[in-house]
Amino acid sequence: MHYRGIARGLAIILVAGNASLASAQALASTSTPSTLTLSVEGRATRTPDIAEVSGGVVTSAPTAAAAMAENASRMSAVVAAVRKAGVAERDIQTTGLNLSAQYRYENNKPPMLTGYQATNTVNLRVRKIAETGRLLDTLVSVGANQIGGPNFTVEDSDAARDEARLAAVKTAQARADLYAKATGLKIRRMLTLSESTGFEPRPQPMARKAMMMEADAAPTPVAPGEVALTVALTIVYEFDQPGF
Repeated sequence: MHYRGIARGLAIILVAGNASLASAQALASTSTPSTLTLSVEGRATRTPDIAEVSGGVVTSAPTAAAAMAENASRMSAVVAAVRKAGVAERDIQTTGLNLSAQYRYENNKPPMLTGYQATNTVNLRVRKIAETGRLLDTLVSVGANQIGGPNFTVEDSDAARDEARLAAVKTAQARADLYAKATGLKIRRMLTLSESTGFEPRPQPMARKAMMMEADAAPTPVAPGEVALTVALTIVYEFDQPGF
């Protein structure tokens, strides 16, 4: 009987010990892992090969029909000049056509209709960037009274974006290694990765947007500079817990 009691006590201790070990293992397996979230950016610069500009015509007249007719006539001259300048049909796109009533407002009186305003805008992709300034001047000379741009882009941007992606990943890895070394942890794996891309133009002055020009005036100067193609990454790394 004495030995049976001792054996039963040892069995209870072993069972309790196994239960404690199982509890510790379960706690370790369910504990929240250490993670690091990094937001990094990579960039690659290129000389732009496309300039995007817009030219518009705004006309006013007492009637809607007259405003639209005058606008159509002047806009036809603008588009014809654009084609003559060598801009391809695929690079000419109408982006805004609007007709709105115009009113005069006075105190304690209902609004009074004064006429109508018609607006038509065309966006252009200029592939000969050196001709951008001269084209803008041509638009004004044939009747455009609204000028926008230029915005510079790179048509074939895949290689530059891949360069920016590699730079962003390299930066993220170096930063994760730094944090791991500083905290005594070890990178276990990458959990998630997300990306967003964009263009970052370097500001370049456009010297003037002339609405009146002299016949012998020099072309409006346009400097393309460089554009930066950017890739922003958000990466989550998981670290190994010490002692596991």
